[in-house]
Amino acid sequence: MGTEHSKNEGRRSMVFLRKGPKLPAWEDALLSGKEPKSLLKRGLRYISLNLIMKGMTSVPDFLWGLPEMQKLNLSHNQLVVIPPLLGKLDRLVVLNLGGNCLKCLPKEIGLLRNLKVLFANMNCLTEVPAELSLCRKLEVLSLSHNCISQLPLSFTDLTSLRKLNLSNNHFVQIPLCIFALRSLDFLHLGSNRLENIAESVQYLVNLQIFIIENNNIRTLPRSLCFIATLELLNVDYNAIQTLPDDLYLLRRLPRIAWNPMDKGLHIAHNPLSRPLPEVVEGGLDVLFNYLREKKDHN
Repeated sequence: MGTEHSKNEGRRSMVFLRKGPKLPAWEDALLSGKEPKSLLKRGLRYISLNLIMKGMTSVPDFLWGLPEMQKLNLSHNQLVVIPPLLGKLDRLVVLNLGGNCLKCLPKEIGLLRNLKVLFANMNCLTEVPAELSLCRKLEVLSLSHNCISQLPLSFTDLTSLRKLNLSNNHFVQIPLCIFALRSLDFLHLGSNRLENIAESVQYLVNLQIFIIENNNIRTLPRSLCFIATLELLNVDYNAIQTLPDDLYLLRRLPRIAWNPMDKGLHIAHNPLSRPLPEVVEGGLDVLFNYLREKKDHN
């Protein structure tokens, strides 16, 4: 009887252990005696480490002993601080810090001279370190869904930058440094507090996608019409009443677009003055003909 009782107790304790809280994958790997380097995935392009959605409130120290890492995903945790030791990972090409609670980025991020892609979206950032401009190879930068209202002037040095997402921030005007980024082909400034677009926008000579929806913009500058590369221009949900007569010069816009994913001119939900609402309903060709004739008569 005593033996049977002890067996039952043993079974119950085993069940309890099996039902215990599951350790995060990276912690479980460490506790099982593995070397941190065993967490790295060696793909065709990058040596990478994925620590997405691990519930981490701080960056695990073992990361700083993995200098060969090229791609690091720390997104969707509860990280409040990225330590200065980040600068030791100078082979990083892709860094994803999105979906955390970061209030700032360490200035040592400027030591990541091989960095090409940085996601720091969905955080609590109020500013961007000037040292980020030292990452001269940076091609893709997302700072969307933060509390940023300005960028450092040194951003003019990011001459390789092609895609920049600054949507859902606190910008009241487009930072002047952006107009120096001649390689930009994608610029998203939607859901900010913009009231105008500077004439300097014409210097973005390679821009293909320009999204400025959900702002307080009242007019479009004439210089915007000279960006011949534009394929998508989204000015939905603004305060636009009139359109520049030279808009017909944007010949790569294929249509009046209604689906957010479509290329073309997005101009819905604006208080357009008559007869523009009816003209727009006729399609892009009708709109362009109207603007061309209007210009000829002026």
